[in-house]
Amino acid sequence: MQLNKKYVFVALALQTLMTGCASITKDANQPVKVETYSKDNQVVLGAKCTAKNERGEWKAETPSAMSIRRSGDNLLISCEKEGHDAGLATVISRANGGMFGNILFGGGIGAIIDHNKGTAYSYPDWIRVIMGDNLVFDRKNNKDNEVMLGQAASPEELKKIEEAKVAEEKVAQEKALAEDKLAEQKAAEAEATK
Repeated sequence: MQLNKKYVFVALALQTLMTGCASITKDANQPVKVETYSKDNQVVLGAKCTAKNERGEWKAETPSAMSIRRSGDNLLISCEKEGHDAGLATVISRANGGMFGNILFGGGIGAIIDHNKGTAYSYPDWIRVIMGDNLVFDRKNNKDNEVMLGQAASPEELKKIEEAKVAEEKVAQEKALAEDKLAEQKAAEAEATK
């Protein structure tokens, strides 16, 4: 009987350590490299950019990498420079591998914690803002070490992107909770058969 109690304790300790997977593997901040160009594809140096989400506001001159606080909310970037119209960007975050790692390892609670802390999400890591344009940069189109070119999007298209993102996250969270519940049931059944 002592061995069984030790096994249950070790299993619970491992599950606790594995929850919050993105919190362990992902920093709360993420570098987002921002560069600015004119509509005729000329580099615009020294544009003053402001990035905002519900976790804060960051400022930098281009080209630069801003250390942005991760969030499930979109990042809004505005870049200005005298002689140019403002360049605007809506940068869409997506759930990263840490969120799905939580689900796979039965850490539904960890997935929820990471969602609430923002560490479960990432933004595109390198974007090109076009002065005078209002573009959308969606993390799901990100390629490592490649600049992302934005897409023009109407308010209706932005709404569709947001609805799809919310639906994906809801499915992931429901799956995480179901996996957690199943793991608890199996542990209870194993304990009952001893």
